[in-house]
Amino acid sequence: MKKHILYIAFHFPPIQISSGVHRTLAFTRYFAEQGDDVAVLTVSTKAYKQSDDKNLSLIPSAIKVIRCFARDTAFHFSFKNKYFSWMALPDRWQSWILGGVFRGLLQIRKQRPDVLISTYPIASAHFIAYFLYKLTGVPWIADFRDPMLQDDYPSNPRLRKLFSWIEKKAAKHCKHIIFTSPGALQLYKQRYPEVAENVWQVLPNGYDETLFAMANNVQPVKTDTRVKLLHSGTIYPSERDPVPFFNAIATLKKHHSQLSKKLHVVLRNTGHDALFKPMLQQLAIEDVITLAPALNYVEALEEMLSADALLLMQASNCNYQTPAKAYEYIRAKKPILALTDAAGDTAHLIMQSRVAELAALDDTTKISIAISNLLDNLKNSQYRYLSNEKIITFSRTHQAERFRQLILQL
Repeated sequence: MKKHILYIAFHFPPIQISSGVHRTLAFTRYFAEQGDDVAVLTVSTKAYKQSDDKNLSLIPSAIKVIRCFARDTAFHFSFKNKYFSWMALPDRWQSWILGGVFRGLLQIRKQRPDVLISTYPIASAHFIAYFLYKLTGVPWIADFRDPMLQDDYPSNPRLRKLFSWIEKKAAKHCKHIIFTSPGALQLYKQRYPEVAENVWQVLPNGYDETLFAMANNVQPVKTDTRVKLLHSGTIYPSERDPVPFFNAIATLKKHHSQLSKKLHVVLRNTGHDALFKPMLQQLAIEDVITLAPALNYVEALEEMLSADALLLMQASNCNYQTPAKAYEYIRAKKPILALTDAAGDTAHLIMQSRVAELAALDDTTKISIAISNLLDNLKNSQYRYLSNEKIITFSRTHQAERFRQLILQL
């Protein structure tokens, strides 16, 4: 049965910096492939700090893209890097709420959709969806992905109040609210016990096989004899604090002077190179760790497939979140150094790969041991990877099939 879907998402190609864009891209692509009429309400490309026009080729021609006026308050509306705090509520891209509601109403008048789908982590998308729902009555599904409100996030009281308001509206009016991890779902079931159980759904993140197929999987001729350990993507100073990892590398180098001849760590597109570079210099580990510039997404996957091992970082305050990177690492069939809390959802997932060395992100001693184990097991070819049949269950296509069933049942 053909469905008409209006998808509201800030992150959409050609944005470059966010991996979260590929969840929306994979879902909308799948819906279009099933014959659904899909329109994506998103922002002007000028709202993106980093974009790559090559990424536009990732959007299927069957998907209609509606772009609204939007700007980044911190970049476009600040004076000497300062701006009024209300200009960044509920986020720095609040400027697209008015235009998003207007363009959304026009689209609904042209072709009334069967469902509105809004997606986090840009909260303004949920605000747009709520206003469109109230004005039109079109059923609403919110892809929260991760918890909006946590014990220590957001710390700004006014922002917490706004996030609480939109959460309550979604809990009251949404047909479904979707999370990427079971921990997040349990948190919200406890937070809103009055909400019917079938409203809460888990659709995990995953890897996108279509994009992996675009990547050149031919292994390049290896001229560097060192083990290449790759982290591809933003490293947040709090949620993915790399300092204990840096200290572990420094400790290993001090006690094993040959480490720099065995290991080469590449941190690709950290987003905070200016902060990390002095740390590497101070610890004298620049010969082991390289800060590398961004690649477009397909090129990043190619590098992932050619690396010897892959690095994952996730702090314990993100135990209810599972990054898409974890699924991509499983698909790449590479050993994984997972620096995360053993009690978190990310650890539960990544250990299913059977090729992960686990250590807490803030434990320098255990990180040193995990790195040593990784190098030894690689040297002795100890890793055995999951079958392709098992790996495909981690794909976004697998989750998109379940998502579409939720839509058909509305």
